[in-house]
Amino acid sequence: MQFTAKVTDICKQRSCCAIIAADAKNRLTASGSELDDACGGAIGRVLKRGDLGKKLASTLVLTPTEGSLERILLVRSGGGGKLSQADYRKLAGASANAVKGYKDACSYLTELEVSGADSAWQAQQLALATGLAGYKFTRCKSGSDNSPLASFTLHVPERKQLKSIRSGMELGAAQATGSNVARELGNLPGNICTPNYLAAEARALAKKHTKLTTTVLDEKKMQSLGMGAFLSVAKGSDEPPALIAMQYKGGKAGAKPMVLVGKGITFDTGGISIKPGQAMDEMKFDMCGAASVFGVMHALLELQPAINVVGLVAAAENMPSGRASKPGDIVTTMSGKTVEILNTDAEGRLVLCDALTYAARYKPEVVIDIATLTGACVIALGNHATGLYANRDELAAKLIAAGERTGDRAWHMPLWDEYQSSLDSNFADMQNIGGREAGSVTAACFLSRFAGDYTWAHLDIAGSAWNSGANKGATGRPVPLLVEYLLGK
Repeated sequence: MQFTAKVTDICKQRSCCAIIAADAKNRLTASGSELDDACGGAIGRVLKRGDLGKKLASTLVLTPTEGSLERILLVRSGGGGKLSQADYRKLAGASANAVKGYKDACSYLTELEVSGADSAWQAQQLALATGLAGYKFTRCKSGSDNSPLASFTLHVPERKQLKSIRSGMELGAAQATGSNVARELGNLPGNICTPNYLAAEARALAKKHTKLTTTVLDEKKMQSLGMGAFLSVAKGSDEPPALIAMQYKGGKAGAKPMVLVGKGITFDTGGISIKPGQAMDEMKFDMCGAASVFGVMHALLELQPAINVVGLVAAAENMPSGRASKPGDIVTTMSGKTVEILNTDAEGRLVLCDALTYAARYKPEVVIDIATLTGACVIALGNHATGLYANRDELAAKLIAAGERTGDRAWHMPLWDEYQSSLDSNFADMQNIGGREAGSVTAACFLSRFAGDYTWAHLDIAGSAWNSGANKGATGRPVPLLVEYLLGK
């Protein structure tokens, strides 16, 4: 999709659809009023009849009988005065969904006032929402009728706002691109999206971009490094594991990188501790943490910021077989610590703990792991918020702020020493589960034992990474949050 920001005259603008807002008292913004005058008051008469409805973000498509616009999309912007940021996101999302099937559209929602937000933020939200709305999974469908929006223009109310609106638009568009990359990878079935497939995608991306280099550690190399926990997960599968490292070098040579570590279980049966059959198809989404790392890399390559970022993807398939790990097995991690595996379905933390140990080799400024780690996090937070754990409150606060700015929200969870004793084992340094109580917390406590040498955060995206039901599919979260945080650095 092509995004453009420019000063336009709504009465002369050629477009398949112009998007304008009307508040609760049917008052239009400046461009909307000009268009209404040009239409002889037709828009005002429609509003007076009540056809738009009173609910915030309700929409109505009008077809003018003359002029350069094929359609006008009316969006209800609520009461008078400034909109809240949450309400503005609803408008952005509703308008994006309403126009996603048109060839092009031009939005005049930039004329609205939003509390605590500038024009760049508004442009970012509009571009992000529009980019996300245009995504549809078609790869495995024949005869798809997908015809996404090809061009989206943001109206610049005043020429002095052009630079800020353009920068916000470019950021939102890149966040949408990254999110859609993550959605595409997450939506692919496990028979296509294997660890080897992810490795090939990472290599292909590096070939296209000089600022990105990719290395892949195979099973033999991981054995030589002592990644016994990681390899224990892959033992039951015919698909070989891979630790994929993508290095984006946009900053100064030698500057400490920020490292993202993504859980990439391309399909999770639970292993010997096998999952129930109901909804097991959704376990193709267990690599959404890895998918988000790929998405962030795509966004960075589009924006070209002056930072250094390493994306590590711990990719494996968790299957039951005669070779698979068994409950009660004890493995030695790359760190030298031993782990008693009480449940083979708590496999994400086993691949991540070795990846976190490996991350220390980059002498990182910060490490953030992203994982669909626990069902307990879904019970605690539902699908609205990502669970956030950190060994530094300052890092947690910055990630929370990035989530609030993008609408890709996270919630700070406890990581207290009192929970650590749940992982005590009679036979090894620790066990891989801590019981039913506080399952998301004890999983984070397990990971924290391998991240003590650097500033670290863990994002449990088990609830936010995909939707079930009629809208089943990957969401692309938390790509917007991560890109926002990284650019803030």
